[in-house]
Amino acid sequence: MSRTLKIAVVDDEPDMRESISQWLVLSGFDTETFASADEALKVIGADWPGVVISDIRMPGMDGMAFLKRLMGLDSGLPVIMITGHGDVPMAVEAMRIGAMDFMEKPFNPERLTELVKKASQARRMTLDNRALRRDLSEGQQVMSKLIGASPVMDRLREDILDLGQADGHVLIDGETGTGKTLVAHALHAVGPRASKKFVPISCAAYNDEVLAAKLFGPVENGLPAVEEARGGTLCLEDIEALSDGLQARLLAFIAEQGSPAETRIIAISNARGEGRRAEDSLRPDLFYRLTALKITLPPLRSRGEDILSLFTRMTEQFAEEYGCEPPQVTAQEAAQLLQAPWPGNVRQLINVAERAVLQNRRGSGSIASLLMADGEDMQEATTTEGKPLKEYVESFEKMLIDNTMRRHKGSIAAVMDELCLPRRTLNEKMAKYGLSRGDYL
Repeated sequence: MSRTLKIAVVDDEPDMRESISQWLVLSGFDTETFASADEALKVIGADWPGVVISDIRMPGMDGMAFLKRLMGLDSGLPVIMITGHGDVPMAVEAMRIGAMDFMEKPFNPERLTELVKKASQARRMTLDNRALRRDLSEGQQVMSKLIGASPVMDRLREDILDLGQADGHVLIDGETGTGKTLVAHALHAVGPRASKKFVPISCAAYNDEVLAAKLFGPVENGLPAVEEARGGTLCLEDIEALSDGLQARLLAFIAEQGSPAETRIIAISNARGEGRRAEDSLRPDLFYRLTALKITLPPLRSRGEDILSLFTRMTEQFAEEYGCEPPQVTAQEAAQLLQAPWPGNVRQLINVAERAVLQNRRGSGSIASLLMADGEDMQEATTTEGKPLKEYVESFEKMLIDNTMRRHKGSIAAVMDELCLPRRTLNEKMAKYGLSRGDYL
């Protein structure tokens, strides 16, 4: 589930503290201010959902001591240091300890916004990866998260089970929002390295110097990623963002391991069809090492009635979270969901499902309006495959029976009454769509 991140602003000067906070609020961030490091440490701990901005020079516990405390609590917490004139060497030392970046006073507020945006993306990825590691600790649990009964999803699950047992490095690509990080976790969880560490690093979240330290060391606390992942899996997200120098170091690391590799590398490319591709950005010798095995994730628009299954599952989960009823999808809305191009794929569908639940709770709006709000012209929203009307009708019919059976907890009489169907017809349709009453009891 998506979460709202906080930006902690720590500065002993009230004017500076409030001006930074006000600017970030105007930029769309949720801020929390603290007058001292001690005050902030009462709130910020491991897995704290946010980013920290801290002045270096403060009375009591200064910014450097504060940074060391934060890194000891959570080495993955993004910290941006604010420094006065002449303190740049200290800020560079702060980055060596683990700070994400620093800004020198007086600073450009637009640059601060960009840094906070980048840091927030990195933090969200870290927290999501940790949640996946906790939630999906066993291979079977991971595979159960790959929802869908379409042929392309059946093939994906088979590929994961096959490639999970192999030793070769893997490249995962596909459009944004298709679930590449989840598939990387699944590959690790179903293979012989499942009991070892899965260590994710975003190559786009840090500048070259910080990324080099996080990957290869030295680091102030803990181990660099290549050591932490030894014997397990090192997952490199946004692999196309890796600089030439770090590509050379990664290639040397792979060569040192020999064959079979002690540490498996799963590279994730987020640029398929959206700009620089991994094959265009990586040196050929590294690219071919990382693509010994490859998985390309299917876009949501190619998954047929999986779209309705996912939408139903997501609206039920959000309805439970918000304490309300899920929206009832009409035949027209089901067709719109099936026909939409879904450029943001599963991630976009989850967002639309959450907004549909909130909209339904208010008693206004439609699914079509939500799709159009995402920039999709529904009159042109047809999949490239172009399905016949019969398939849309059958997908909607299956979804309608499934939803009604869930709502009535498998009561055939109640379902017959609501859908105005004789028992024989209902039985025939349930058999046709592979629905069993026992699944709803």
